[in-house]
Amino acid sequence: MEERERIVRLWFEMWLEQKDLGIDEIFAEDVIYTESWGPQYRGREAVQHWFKEWNTRGRVLVWDIRQFFHKEGQTVVEWYFRNTMQDGRVEEFDGVSRIEWTPEGKIAALKEFGCNSHTYDPYRSGPEPVFRDEAARWF
Repeated sequence: MEERERIVRLWFEMWLEQKDLGIDEIFAEDVIYTESWGPQYRGREAVQHWFKEWNTRGRVLVWDIRQFFHKEGQTVVEWYFRNTMQDGRVEEFDGVSRIEWTPEGKIAALKEFGCNSHTYDPYRSGPEPVFRDEAARWF
């Protein structure tokens, strides 16, 4: 469990530092990585390309781990994420990653799930819901 948590922490640290600190060591060659909003990267080379390219357009400001869950060959990690893009947009959300491990201890698959961190009670003013007048963000 400790080694798996170390690997996840290293992956998050790479984003915070904008440096490849060992993608080859932590991902299986045929990894499948799915972001919460749809993009999917097949293979370690695709993950490396995405990591390098994305970091030319944005910067991860915060990627805090809240907790880990482990079961057999899988790990789930709950986290909070915030980034800024070159166009000035700031994005933030709560998320969960479900990770499948190879027998050798590398990430074989990682799938992210996201949740808007700006929550509210639509029934605060009464029995009829009042929703924010904004486009839904599907993570």
